[in-house]
Amino acid sequence: MSAFLDTNILVYAQQTGPKATISQDLIAEGGTISVQVLNELTNVLRKKDNRSWRDIELVLDDVDNALEPALPLAAATTRAALALARDHGFAFYDALIVAAAIEAGCDVLYSEDMQHGRSIAGLSIVNPFLGIGPGHP
Repeated sequence: MSAFLDTNILVYAQQTGPKATISQDLIAEGGTISVQVLNELTNVLRKKDNRSWRDIELVLDDVDNALEPALPLAAATTRAALALARDHGFAFYDALIVAAAIEAGCDVLYSEDMQHGRSIAGLSIVNPFLGIGPGHP
């Protein structure tokens, strides 16, 4: 199984609690991300977690060591995302994640923010945090 990890998986991996443990396990299994995921992770770590630039660099180094190289976003990815947003009702930036996962040939997209169980073009969206009660980071 080839997995694509949404940004929230990488963000939770930097925290503590049940979601962090699940996220760390998913990362340890390996997977694919896009440059968009790295950019969003950087933004969250800086703005929400108030991390230093150096700390963010170290996190990105860990991501680089754990996962496949981040896939670039090409104009074709943007066009595919536009079609996904139009035809399937995704928010555009979510559609970019889905488009990148499909282009990478992944079977599963792990994400907390999208519709669990939905399948598009051979890609299944899975929320790995189902069953964890509310209030657990």
